Amino acid sequence: MQLVSVVLLLLAPGLIGCSERPLDCSDIYRHDNSRPSGVYTIYPVGATSAVQVYCDMASEGGRWTVIQRRMDGTVNFYRPWARYRTGFGSAAGEYWLGLENICHLTLRRRYELLVDMEDFSGKKAFARYSSFSIDSEASGYRLHVSGFTDGGAGDSLYAANRQKFSTWDRDQDSAGWSCARQYMGGFWYNACHKANPNGIYLWGADNTFYAIGVEWATWKGHDYSLKAISMKIRPLK
Repeated sequence: MQLVSVVLLLLAPGLIGCSERPLDCSDIYRHDNSRPSGVYTIYPVGATSAVQVYCDMASEGGRWTVIQRRMDGTVNFYRPWARYRTGFGSAAGEYWLGLENICHLTLRRRYELLVDMEDFSGKKAFARYSSFSIDSEASGYRLHVSGFTDGGAGDSLYAANRQKFSTWDRDQDSAGWSCARQYMGGFWYNACHKANPNGIYLWGADNTFYAIGVEWATWKGHDYSLKAISMKIRPLK
């Protein structure tokens, strides 16, 4: 009996550590609601899946796990399927969390989505959705998004709902051509888009090349590339 007690005592720190590994930023907030916004480590797939993310602890009550962020054009988002699957960039700057990570998060909990954006004049807007999830890779990481609330940006995801994810090397859109190639991004394209948050980072109004910028068409149209946009999720209470 004494030997068993010693073994359990030795294992206890590891067991406690496993139980405290946060799945998302909401877990970090619940553990300590005084934590500021910043870069934290979460474990969306399990104990060996540590990944850094930016946690927004301020917007609309906080607890948001940022899954996508554009802010300065320092990261190339015109990437192949393999990179969109696993993720790329830096949580301290621009990044994409990865379809596999996002999929595992939304399989384990019910999430809402907040899309914050800013133009080059400093004006801000948002779109909020009460339900957000994506299917597995076998189903093309199909998007499910609903329950729109307008924060001035309009609903640019309505055409993306129930679409599979597409990149330049994996065309799964509803068009007869590759939307990802034509509009130089990776997203849930239909035929083709009202939202292109992973497009080419340009500077504001530019009608030189149609609809390839970082765009949210219901706010600024297809010829305005945003200064900043971020997609963030949190569990429903």
